[in-house]
Amino acid sequence: MAEEEMSDAEVVRTSRDDRVLRTRLQDWLASRLPNGANPQVSEISAPSASGMSSETLLFDATWTGEGGGQESGAFVGRMAPAEHDLPTFPSYDMSMQAGVLRLVGEYGVPVPAVRWLETDPDPLGAPFFVMERLRGRVPGDVPPYLAAGWVFEASDDERRQLQEATIGAIAKIHSVDLEKSDTGFLEFDVPGDTPLRRHVANQRSYYEWLVDGGRRSPLIERTFEWLDANWPNETSTVVSWGDSRIGNIMYDENGFEPVAILDWEMAGLGTRELDLGWLCFMHTYFFQKLLEQAGAPGLPKFLLADDIAETYGKITGHTVEDLRWYLVYGGLRHAIIMSRINERMVHFGQGEAPADPDDRIPHRYTLANMLEGRF
Repeated sequence: MAEEEMSDAEVVRTSRDDRVLRTRLQDWLASRLPNGANPQVSEISAPSASGMSSETLLFDATWTGEGGGQESGAFVGRMAPAEHDLPTFPSYDMSMQAGVLRLVGEYGVPVPAVRWLETDPDPLGAPFFVMERLRGRVPGDVPPYLAAGWVFEASDDERRQLQEATIGAIAKIHSVDLEKSDTGFLEFDVPGDTPLRRHVANQRSYYEWLVDGGRRSPLIERTFEWLDANWPNETSTVVSWGDSRIGNIMYDENGFEPVAILDWEMAGLGTRELDLGWLCFMHTYFFQKLLEQAGAPGLPKFLLADDIAETYGKITGHTVEDLRWYLVYGGLRHAIIMSRINERMVHFGQGEAPADPDDRIPHRYTLANMLEGRF
């Protein structure tokens, strides 16, 4: 997910005990495999370089196959966080995430194969699904890929290759034929006469869940008003990834081509520009701005809005419209997420609640400037 901290401090993501999870996971896997499989599950680990929304379980497993031979696999489990850990989102639909992975995979989108889906919370304490684990490298959030690591160390030409390949992967997601595919499970169950109206209404519902009678954010509410007053031209409806940033993509170990598109909690139906605006906002208006404020150079020529729009147009033939609106919308969406992340950090004893609720938003001044047209 998109909960990036700009420090090297270890961020607490869960209070669950991995040793207990391992035993319960092993018992559950035995119920899914043929009798006598006797699966053995390795110690569970979690990725350390990125977000903290759904819990990610990395593990290996071995078992006895039907023919008596040993079989094995490397897997990734995704499960909803425990309620007492203050989840980032109001709900976690594992069936939706597994379903969209299977759907976009049919259209050539590089995604891991889903092996099992468990909707019953009893085995592990929450619904989850298990995917095959692929090999590759992921741009880090801690430290951010703009300051260290393989993306930062790449040449301009290599980053350009990564940028174009990323936009190409997003275009493949958008190529899903809505008339030939069942995408009803991606509809937001909120009022609205278009997918984009429902997308924004869903964000309003998320914000109301966040404040729940508590401290409201003047900046977030002013941004909702700006979005309503400057509504864009809705040119199309596509499957939207929702969390389209390079930190949610696994790239080839020795190159810059995507091998796996990850993190689908925020998937839904919407316009093409939703994913393009989020891709640009997260790099240019979140990470890059924070690094510049800290006196670091970052990667200022990477993932620029005009470049993204031009490349996407060449690949798809679609003319990107009203991208400024979608950049502001990206700022609003991330403001709600980061406000919740602040609450989680306070809950885990890693921060204090600020006196001004807008100070929960690390990009508050960037977003305020965006509303005034100062991009």
